[in-house]
Amino acid sequence: MRFRAKIVDLASLNHFSRVINTIAKLAKTCTLRLTASRLYFILSDKVANGGIGMWCELCQGNFFDEFQMEGVAAEHNEIYLELVPENLSRALKTAQSAKAVKIKLTNKHCPCLRVAVELPSLSSSSRIVTHDIPVGVIPRRLWNDFREPSVPDFDVSIYLPMLKTMKTVVEKMKNLSNSLVIEANFHGEMNLKIETDLVSVTTHFKDLGNPPWASEDGCQSSGQGRDLESMAEARIDIKKLLQLLAGQQVNPTEALCNIVSKRVVHFILLHEDVSLQYFIPALT
Repeated sequence: MRFRAKIVDLASLNHFSRVINTIAKLAKTCTLRLTASRLYFILSDKVANGGIGMWCELCQGNFFDEFQMEGVAAEHNEIYLELVPENLSRALKTAQSAKAVKIKLTNKHCPCLRVAVELPSLSSSSRIVTHDIPVGVIPRRLWNDFREPSVPDFDVSIYLPMLKTMKTVVEKMKNLSNSLVIEANFHGEMNLKIETDLVSVTTHFKDLGNPPWASEDGCQSSGQGRDLESMAEARIDIKKLLQLLAGQQVNPTEALCNIVSKRVVHFILLHEDVSLQYFIPALT
């Protein structure tokens, strides 16, 4: 089992750092799945048990100048590692003006991802700062626990408003309640609502548009034949939503949300070469 990769291009390095920062804001620990063409960061707290789910997918060719890996076996050419993303994020913070960053799976005293940052130096020799990030190697028999979550059979699918705007609204609501109701319909309307004994606040968004897969000919949705203006809703933990909105360092080119009434809210944030799915279970 071997893995080594190298980033030389500074823009790619900074972009990769932003992705890792976002993941570190969303998950204390996560699983890194490495394949020949992609990297996946996975958090699979069972959504059914009230946990958050995350699935972030990167195409390695868009980030790395060199990328070599040998999985656990020829027919299973993959590696699954458990790691604390904050540790990787910290290591990359030292690399903001680096000439190159090399990442390698090593096993001296315990399995580690070694991040070697080559910094520019005034003399002819370069300075190299090395970080060893402990990882756990996940055995083959457990891999099935980390499969891509299926897109739930949603009641409504809608594009999100500007995430910054949404974040400002949710931040204000956080002071009033621990939970909020998110509701939307197939008419491009979405509301964020708080109702407590003392106060009731609703923010309305309109003309957001609905993704094409939510259209009549798309079989993806269980919203078939429903009244376009009827709302699907779920009550969710405000902190979990804010974590997603505040953690965003990769400005998505497209952001959408699928609601399964009273069960789960599924967010999808897409950037040219990164896709992030985030599942927040509904509160009962």
